[in-house]
Order: sequence, then structure tokens, then C-alpha cells
Amino acid sequence: MTEAEVNPKAYPWADAQLTKKLPDLVQQSCNYKQLRKGANEATETLNRGISEFIVMAEPLEIILHLLWLYEDKNVPYVFVRSKQALGRACGVSRPVIACSVTIKEGSQLKPQIQFVQQSIERQSRPAPAAQVSL
Repeated sequence: MTEAEVNPKAYPWADAQLTKKLPDLVQQSCNYKQLRKGANEATETLNRGISEFIVMAEPLEIILHLLWLYEDKNVPYVFVRSKQALGRACGVSRPVIACSVTIKEGSQLKPQIQFVQQSIERQSRPAPAAQVSL
């Protein structure tokens, strides 16, 4: 997907470092039973308060209404370019439009999850405005 094809409403996009790290973490989360696949299940984890972060892909029209819920619940989310690649990372042969990595007490993935959460937070913060001296 080229920059011209990217929906401007889909923000924040995973940067190069996060794009490499996310599929591995999603796959490991699936192995540790800490992953919910699909927009409905991702929303369910939010409502239950057990979501660490959300990974989404386009088409944005299907999940646009959920972005406000994610922000209201203060759960970090990030967009990736390919729903097919997200589906493969989730361990299914079908495209996946959204998935949620869930909380699990004593999880071995906690350091990796925290790294991804911090990376998402850094990307989603607006750039500081230039200070004007008077």
C-alpha cells in the first residue's frame, strides 16, 4: 500500500521497528492464549477491561466507530498495512481486521507487551509545537 492509498483517518500507523515486532508478538500471544481475533472479540476485551493493546488493519470503514471506544477506554491501538499478514500472525488462514492482546497475570510476554505499548504511545502523541518567542 503506497502513501497515497493510506487512509488519513487511520492513525497511528506502525513504524518500521513496530512492523517487525508486532507479528512475532501477536503470534506468541496466540500461543500463550492471550489473543482475541476479530473486531467483535477485540471490542469485547475492551468492554471487559482485559485488553493490553489493539492491532487493526484496513478497511477502516468497518472499525471506524470503534476508535472512539478504544480512546475512551484508554487502550493503545495501532494500524498495520495488511489484514492478510495480520491474519497469518494470528494463526488463521483468513484476513483479520482487528485483534486484541489480552492481560494475563504472570505472562512471560509482559516486557514485550510493555515495549509495544510504549512505542504506540510515542507514535500517537502529537509532535510538540514550535515555541514562539515574543
